[in-house]
Amino acid sequence: MRFMMLMIPLGYESASPDVQLDPDRVAAMMRYNQALQDAGVLITLEGLHPPSLGARVSFPGGKPVVTDGPFAEAKEVLGGYWMIEVGSREEAIAWARQCPASENEIIEIRQVQEMSDFSDEVQQAAAGFSELPHAGRA
Repeated sequence: MRFMMLMIPLGYESASPDVQLDPDRVAAMMRYNQALQDAGVLITLEGLHPPSLGARVSFPGGKPVVTDGPFAEAKEVLGGYWMIEVGSREEAIAWARQCPASENEIIEIRQVQEMSDFSDEVQQAAAGFSELPHAGRA
């Protein structure tokens, strides 16, 4: 089973484009990332620049509208993610509990949908998509 662990740093929605990271916190996080890798559960991970450097595309009335960051209405934003492969939701939670997160950070855990999770009709509608990288992995 694949899971995304989504890092939600509270307050990051208003972070400046040149936000500086604490080297000690980065070192702690790198040790955690190494533990995930050493255990063989890490697929990938990435940190994200602040929303002030991002954009959102919404579709009111079906027409694309671009809004540049920061996003005043945002209460929570992503700061990064890990993609892990483990045997259960409980194992994913156990890994998230080991993260050296601070009191203003939340990790949301979401299982990745596999093609086998869908009905035959949906799998037929998505036929051919499983050849793309990581799509429909079992």
